[in-house]
Amino acid sequence: MLPELIVEEVFRLLLIFVRIGSAMVIMPGLAEAYVAARARLLLALGLSLALLGPLAPTLPALPDEPLALARLLAAEAVLGLFIGSAAKAMFAALHIAGTTIAFHSGLATAAIFDPNEATQGTLPGNFLTTTALVLLFVTDAHHLLIEGLAASYGTLPPGDALPWGDMAELLARLVDQAFALGLRLAAPILLVSVLTYLAMGVLNRLMPTFQVFFIALPLQILAAFATVMLSFAAGLLAFFTFYEQGLASLGLAG
Repeated sequence: MLPELIVEEVFRLLLIFVRIGSAMVIMPGLAEAYVAARARLLLALGLSLALLGPLAPTLPALPDEPLALARLLAAEAVLGLFIGSAAKAMFAALHIAGTTIAFHSGLATAAIFDPNEATQGTLPGNFLTTTALVLLFVTDAHHLLIEGLAASYGTLPPGDALPWGDMAELLARLVDQAFALGLRLAAPILLVSVLTYLAMGVLNRLMPTFQVFFIALPLQILAAFATVMLSFAAGLLAFFTFYEQGLASLGLAG
């Protein structure tokens, strides 16, 4: 009797760990390249142990067939990757905004290391993403992600059929909204850039021999920095509002 109970508890812990661990492979702030894999593993295991007691009555029993067990674990891994991907997709708004700002401010050639994607990225995009990640932890907004993982067991119970259509539609909608938000965040820079190019065009027509580009480029960068400073707080507030609404649309936050 005791071995059967131990096997059942280990199975329940494994079932929770598969979803939690899969989500943390992609989830922003926890799945970054500079976060040690061992630390993510221990965090996922700790959360799984904490959720084992409250979720134990709602978890399915250990399947008798290995194939059924494999299907159940695979479904949990897919759900974890879906939750992590949805949370990660919302951060694409900052990358889109940063890339748009870089191309319209003359900073597109200044590529530096992006800690969020572990690749080279533009300076404005890295600045926005890094600041958002810092604020994510400073304001305890990462608790929404952890609470959302626990709440996902009520929205997407283990053992139920995966809602592939709803998952694809929701992920596509989040990407669409992230793209639209990225353009809105970069709208002030776009406006300043258009006005700058118009002024440069008028000046070039009035003085054809004048080297407008070499004079206007530093002014364009300075105007871009000033515009980012003025719209920075409002832009991040709009992003975190979108982030909370995105988690709510996933059924992971109120």
